[in-house]
This record gives sequence, structure tokens and C-alpha cells, in this order.
Amino acid sequence: MEYIKSKIRDVADFPQKGVMFKDLTTAFKDPRALHIIGWDLSQLYRDKGVTKVVGIESRGFIGGSILAFELGAGFVPCRKPGKLPADTISATYDKEYGKDTIEIHRDAITEDDIVVIHDDVLATGGTMAAAYNLVKQFNPKRIYVSFIIELSSLHGRDVLPADAEVTSLIKY
Repeated sequence: MEYIKSKIRDVADFPQKGVMFKDLTTAFKDPRALHIIGWDLSQLYRDKGVTKVVGIESRGFIGGSILAFELGAGFVPCRKPGKLPADTISATYDKEYGKDTIEIHRDAITEDDIVVIHDDVLATGGTMAAAYNLVKQFNPKRIYVSFIIELSSLHGRDVLPADAEVTSLIKY
């Protein structure tokens, strides 16, 4: 993980003053780092029977797609309103600076699925909690939660449901 950490760029005061943003795009553009991320993520779920990976817009699409490919699972996008073309279900949640909404196709997941919900960074946890609650409405067999980075000082795990099995490759 030290190699991955060395490829993550810190950006001060983004998206607002006082925030130190962990920018994974610098790791994603490095072939070795991207390979390590994909491999390490997939090893967490290799023997769990995962059938779908839900990636949260937008950086969650990157790791989520790689994870789905590595596991031989389907990929399901979880997007902002109006971006998915068919019938959706949605969840609105509080963010640090307002409210936001995410959506998923109504036919994306079945009760037979084992799902990993993936996003790049666990910060305050609001987006993932909303995505988890959306996926839970489908009553899949099992739901796992995956991040590349977890910012432990923001206590994002505390807002996730108690039954969520959460894994992060890197903790700060």
C-alpha cells in the first residue's frame, strides 16, 4: 500500500476551504498503482460469490468497474438524478454542504444477488449510507461495502448501518 499512498495527491482546500482532498486520479493514471488497487480490491471478495458491483458516481465507477471485471460480476452504476435512462429508485441524503440524491435502475439487482457497493473514499459516509439503503431495498442475499481510502478522522463508518461489512484498502 505504500506504493499506492505515494501516488495519491493531496489537494488543499478542495472542494472547500479547510478540506485536504485525497486525489486518487494520480494513482489511477499510474499503471502499476491501478493494477495493485484492482488486484487488492478483488482479493477481498474473490471467494464471496459476488454477482454485482455497484459503483457510486463518479470515481466509484473506476474501482467498481475493475472490481466487477476481476470478479466476473456485473457492474451497476449508482448515479445522480436524471443520468440513468430507465425507471429508477432514489435516495436523498445530507452532505456537509447541502442535500444530494442518488439513483439506481429499478431492475439492477435481484434477491439472488450478492453485492459489493464501491466508492473511492469514505469521508463522512452520507453517500454510501444512501447507496446502501437503496441496494437494501432489493433484498439481495448479501451486501458488502468497499473503499480504496478511508479518512478515519471523519468517522464515516459511524453513519453506515451496523450490518454493513466495510473494507478499505488504505486508512488515513
